[in-house]
Amino acid sequence: MTNLIQGRTGEWEVVIGLETHAHVIAEAKLFSAAATAFGAEPNTQVSLVDAAFPGMLPVINRHCVEQAVKTGLGIEAEINLVSVFDRKNYFYADLPAGYQISQYTKPIVGKGWITIDLPDGTTRDIGVTRLHLEQDAGKSLHDQHPTLTFVDLNRAGVALMEIVSEPDIRSAEEAGAYVRKLRSILRYLGTCDGNMEEGSLRCDCNVSVRRPGGKLGTRAEIKNVNSIRFVMQAIDYEARRQIVLIEDGGTVIQETRLYDAQRGETRPMRSKENDYDYRYFPDPDLLPLTLDAAWIERLKRELPELPDARKARFVSDFGLSPYDADVLVAEKSHAEFFEDVAKGRDAKLAANWVTGDLFGALNKLGLGIEASPVSAAALGELLDLIGDNTISGRIAKDVFAAMLETGKAAGAIVAERGLRQVTDTGEIEAAIDAVLAAHPDNVAQYRAGKDKLYGFFVGQVMKATQGKANPALVNELLRKKLAG
Repeated sequence: MTNLIQGRTGEWEVVIGLETHAHVIAEAKLFSAAATAFGAEPNTQVSLVDAAFPGMLPVINRHCVEQAVKTGLGIEAEINLVSVFDRKNYFYADLPAGYQISQYTKPIVGKGWITIDLPDGTTRDIGVTRLHLEQDAGKSLHDQHPTLTFVDLNRAGVALMEIVSEPDIRSAEEAGAYVRKLRSILRYLGTCDGNMEEGSLRCDCNVSVRRPGGKLGTRAEIKNVNSIRFVMQAIDYEARRQIVLIEDGGTVIQETRLYDAQRGETRPMRSKENDYDYRYFPDPDLLPLTLDAAWIERLKRELPELPDARKARFVSDFGLSPYDADVLVAEKSHAEFFEDVAKGRDAKLAANWVTGDLFGALNKLGLGIEASPVSAAALGELLDLIGDNTISGRIAKDVFAAMLETGKAAGAIVAERGLRQVTDTGEIEAAIDAVLAAHPDNVAQYRAGKDKLYGFFVGQVMKATQGKANPALVNELLRKKLAG
C-alpha cells in the first residue's frame, strides 16, 4: 500500500476529505443585488438584505444557480432537479442574521468525481459527495485596533459553492493535486476565479489517521486554508501530530483547528460542531428550487472543453507527452496561448518554448501569461525563423531575451543585430579549415581515437562564426574534414 506514514509503532494511513469553498463569479450576491467586486472600501457593497434588516426577503440570483449547475456538470455529478435552502444557525459578529442560508439534506448537486493526476503519471478518481450553494459570511478584522474588532460586510451574502469530497484522499500530495484540478475546472468553466490569495477559493481539511485498512479514526478539521501549499503542509503536520498523540497513549478529539503558516503547525480553535448544533431547518422565505431538465441539458451542451479532454487532444493531435500536455492545460490561458503558437507549426517545439523559455521568463518577471511581453503571435514568428533556418535554436535564445527586453519583433531584432544564420557551405568550410589549422595537435589526437574532442571542434567553429553557422551543416562538413 502506498502513501503510508511510518510511525514509532508501525505504519499509518491518512484519510482526508476536503470541503472547498468557491466564490461564484457573479456581479451580484446570492440573495441580493449588492455588488461582489473584490477590494472595495469596507461596507460599501452591503444591501439591506445582507445586513439582515427586519422585513427584508431574499430573492435568489438565477445566474448563481446556473454557475452551480455548470460546476456540477463539470465534475460529472448528478444535478438534483429539486433542492432546498436551509437556515444554518450560528452566531458570529460578521453574520448579521444569526444564520446562514445554505443547503443541507437536499443540495443542488449530488455525487460526482474529480480525476487527479499524480507525479508518477497515474490518475485517481476522488469522489465528490455534493455541491451546495450558500451565502458567505462577512469578515472580522482583528488587527485594525488594539481592543476592538472591525466588521466588513462586503463579503456577506456572496454566493459560495461548497464542494465536499469523499474521504478518498490518502496523502498531502493527493490533496494538493485535487485542489489544483478542481481550481482548473472552475476556471475553465468560468464559475470561480480560483484566486486563493483573495479568499475566493479556500479549503477546510478533514484529517484522520488509522492503521492501514482499519476503522476510521477521529477527524480534526483544519479551517479556511487559503493556498495549495498550505493545504499540503497543514495536512502533513496534522497527520503526524495525530500519529504521535495516539502512539503516546493520547486520544484525538473531534475539533476545529487553524493552520499557522508562520510556525508550520495547526492549533486548536474550538470543539467541532455537529449538524444538530446548527439547528438546520428549511428557510421559510424561500420555496424549494426547481430546475428544468431541458435547461440543464442545454447547459451541458454549452460546456467548454475541460482540462482532461484538452489534455487528451493535445496528446493525440499534437503528439505531446502526457506530462507536457498536463502542464499546458492546467490553466486555460496557458492552453490557449500554446494553441495559438502551435497552429501550423511544430507543436513539440512550440510546447518546449512555451513551457520552458516563456514560463521561466514570466516566473522571473512575476507576470501571468496575460501580461506576457511576448505575445503568442510574436513567439510564433520566432519559431518560424528557426523553422526556415533563418536563425539557429541557439541564436533564438538570444533573440527571445531581446524580445522580452525591448518588445520588438523577432525578425526586426535578427535584422538589426545581423543574426541571420550562416548557411553558405563555403563560408562554413573556411571557418572549419581555420579551426583545424589552428589546432593540429587536437586533430591528431581526435584521429587517433579521442572522440570526445569532437565537441571542442564544434564549439570553436561556432565561436569563429559568432554562433551563426547552421549547426547541421557544421556537423556534416566537420565530420568530413576530420575523417580526411
